[in-house]
Amino acid sequence: MFVLVRAVTYATLFIGFVLVYLPGRFLTWSGVVEPATTGAPQVAGMIMVTIGTVIALWCVFTFVFIGKGTPAPFDPPRKLVIRGPYRFVRNPMYIGAGMTLAGAALYYGSLSILIYTGLFFLITHLFVVLYEEPTLRRTFGAEYEAYFRRVRRWLPKKS
Repeated sequence: MFVLVRAVTYATLFIGFVLVYLPGRFLTWSGVVEPATTGAPQVAGMIMVTIGTVIALWCVFTFVFIGKGTPAPFDPPRKLVIRGPYRFVRNPMYIGAGMTLAGAALYYGSLSILIYTGLFFLITHLFVVLYEEPTLRRTFGAEYEAYFRRVRRWLPKKS
């Protein structure tokens, strides 16, 4: 139960800062306000935010209940997580988070949030390649190597 509390706390802090606070600042700085009407871009943006949020939450709960840890790098899962959304790609949590950002950019018609989304993916990719993957190799060894060869980093394999 305590791991669930830790995971929810860390996820809330991450989501609150990276996916709500910073994009909100970009909107304020760029002078973008909520659209006066709800059209196709806003509906598509809301759908993307919803799907991205569901993916990210699915990942958090998979880390808690299967990995016995949290998404935070300083409190990682104790077991390698290769089930749930991790069956399809190695980094679904980042994909979900990026999808919420892209959805917000679409909803607001905001170039600044779109640029922020691109920076988010660039920084995340570098973090994954330079820190996460080497750490997972050291921590889980052959089990991670087999998973690494079987499941792609960002895009699911074609059937």
